[in-house]
Amino acid sequence: MNASPLRLAYYADDFTGATDALEQLSLGGVATSLLLAPPCPGDTGRERFQAVGVAGHSRSLPAEALAEEVGPAFERLRDLRPRHVHYKVCSTFDSSPEIGSIGRVIDVASRVFDAPFVPVVAGAPSLGRWCVFGNLFASYGVGEATPAYRLDRHPSASRHPVTPASEADLRRVLAEQTTKRSALIDVRTLDLPTDEALAAIEATLVRTRAEVLVFDCLSQQHLRTIGVVLEHYAMKFGTLFTVGSSGVEAALASVWGGSQGQTEVAVDRNGPALVLSGSCSPVTREQLEHAAASGMEVLVLRPEQFADVSSVAERAAAALAAARSVAVVSRDWTFDRQPDVSLDAAVLGAALAAVWRRCREAAPIGLTVVAGGDTSSYVARALGVASLTMASAFAKGAPICRLRSADPLVDGAAFVFKGGQVGGPRLFADLVPLNSPRASE
Repeated sequence: MNASPLRLAYYADDFTGATDALEQLSLGGVATSLLLAPPCPGDTGRERFQAVGVAGHSRSLPAEALAEEVGPAFERLRDLRPRHVHYKVCSTFDSSPEIGSIGRVIDVASRVFDAPFVPVVAGAPSLGRWCVFGNLFASYGVGEATPAYRLDRHPSASRHPVTPASEADLRRVLAEQTTKRSALIDVRTLDLPTDEALAAIEATLVRTRAEVLVFDCLSQQHLRTIGVVLEHYAMKFGTLFTVGSSGVEAALASVWGGSQGQTEVAVDRNGPALVLSGSCSPVTREQLEHAAASGMEVLVLRPEQFADVSSVAERAAAALAAARSVAVVSRDWTFDRQPDVSLDAAVLGAALAAVWRRCREAAPIGLTVVAGGDTSSYVARALGVASLTMASAFAKGAPICRLRSADPLVDGAAFVFKGGQVGGPRLFADLVPLNSPRASE
């Protein structure tokens, strides 16, 4: 049995995925701190947390660069001696043999952790993600009551600009990325009483000699059963390495029995909001269109302005000072009628962070929302964020977070980091103050 008080350490393959996992743990009563770099031995301040996360960026890395990124991170997390180490991936399993290869990460992890197999849990029912007989299904958007699509027929995931989903069977996806043998624990096993399910899983491991176990997940009860299974093997092996969505955090929190619910920290949501968007998602585009129609001013930060954001920042600050919410975006949102432009995510993130600083110095900001996974990562790093904790709920998969930083301008600021697919059509429109000039027309 592992004597460490730390229950879970996770590395997320992108920033918004990291805050998604933070939300699942916090809502389950698990005190969690999210870091921007793996902790070093001797780091202080972790004692009051039951879980720690690292906001990584491996989803965008070529396969040959993954070992250098995740290998040292896994070693540091292992050395914290938690019961579980989780490689948190997108709930639509975004990866390919060439980019963000989940299979390659499993290969790297097998050299760091001793457990004889790796569980893979992609389903997250509360987010609208389900795995049935090995095939992943997703709603359009995160947590929205929209039709479910098999992943390879999903209107967004199947057309992802970098890693389009051409296969829904996760065993086939992994077979293209690793030579490790995989087996499926399907819904019929998960519907059994817990003791029978564990016995069936043991029999599957013996029969197949599987090195990767893919778990179905159709319901919250399946998640709880999965949580019991993961705890069983963590106690058996000392530290269990798992791959999956934030369904892993939800599964474990459901069996740990923490104090249910996140204690909310007051956040001024009545003041004007600032949206910073580098997202290409049609979901984000629709949110911005609704926001503009509701009175939010939308300003385009063009590539030639990245080096000097002063003109856009001054206009944004003036809108905030007049109690108007404002969005600064990297694309003209009539762009569906013009060619898309490929942007350097790091340069864009630094430019949007510079806009935020100018606005923060000049005008009050009730809440900042950053849209886009890579954009979120680079904005946070450019601002010098050291860690985050969840303050309160906002949208499923995207909580309001309090930033921690040595920079007093940044420390304590309230931010939401949202993936492009997250939220309903009025996510940004609902941030427009009721006294906004156009909102009251």
